[in-house]
Amino acid sequence: MRQPEVARRLPALALALVLAAPVARDVVSLALSGAFLIEFLTGGSVRMLTAVTPAPVRERLDASADRWRGVALGAPRSLLLVHGYAPAGKNEPRLVRAAALLARAGFDVVVPTLPGLAQGRLRPEDAVPVVRLLASRPGPWAVVSVSIGAAPAFLAAADVSVRDRVRVLLAFGPHGSAFETLRFWLTGRFAFDGVAGYRTHDPALVRAFVDANRELVDDATRAALTAGDTAGVEHALQALSPEVRGLLDRLSPTRAIRDVRARVVLVHGYDDPAVPYTESLRLAAARPARTRLVLLHTVGHVEAAPGPLSRAVRDGIRLLLVFHALRTA
Repeated sequence: MRQPEVARRLPALALALVLAAPVARDVVSLALSGAFLIEFLTGGSVRMLTAVTPAPVRERLDASADRWRGVALGAPRSLLLVHGYAPAGKNEPRLVRAAALLARAGFDVVVPTLPGLAQGRLRPEDAVPVVRLLASRPGPWAVVSVSIGAAPAFLAAADVSVRDRVRVLLAFGPHGSAFETLRFWLTGRFAFDGVAGYRTHDPALVRAFVDANRELVDDATRAALTAGDTAGVEHALQALSPEVRGLLDRLSPTRAIRDVRARVVLVHGYDDPAVPYTESLRLAAARPARTRLVLLHTVGHVEAAPGPLSRAVRDGIRLLLVFHALRTA
């Protein structure tokens, strides 16, 4: 091709590249999202994302929070990762792996230690460090909560001082009602809107939860639980004092979600052993507008669960689209 002809075509070529750039970014974003999900759900046994991205940098923000930064396409997106029960807090191995992978996927990740949840205690005060970190920069923020970390995440996202900084809130295996979740942990029973079921819990785990949450489990409930009297536990729960009921209400995302302005995405496994999927049904029903519910067969609590290949593929595509939406929010 002659030089003058090349020169004439340069503007058209430049325009084509400009128009193609968003498509190319989307392709790369989808590829990173897929690599993240595969590595995360396999517990790191398939290191797809690690193989193609540089190691992120971990910085200590203060004694109770870390920041993870990787190499992003364009400006990195701020993401606050809110843990559930994690005895080591921000240093919990699974949380460290998740934060590192999210940073490799292009997020600027902040991970706080929540004192109550580090001890297995449900407390409204755990929302305080989440609010503080959201206030530390203007955003927009993506907030990702895990399990019962939904309580401080939703409380913070509803806080009038920072709620406009949160663009999307993604909750994995969240609870909606603290009272119903307490009932599930103590009796194994769950129900919402015509859906009901039962699951047997490890008695040692139940005792550990009761010991850590004495303000939530009164003497009558504890006595019935010790005696193995499920009907007695049910009766005692229904007779909880107004003070305990009020505390449980404050710890319920169904109450906070009404004041959340962000888009909300709820991801829950049908066979979740820790928090029943009916809790996401309950939470979605509390604010249907701008709330998306994704129920999966091949995810347990926040890990992969066995299932037919066809379901795994279908669930994988749905998770890919969820994570891609988080990256592009």
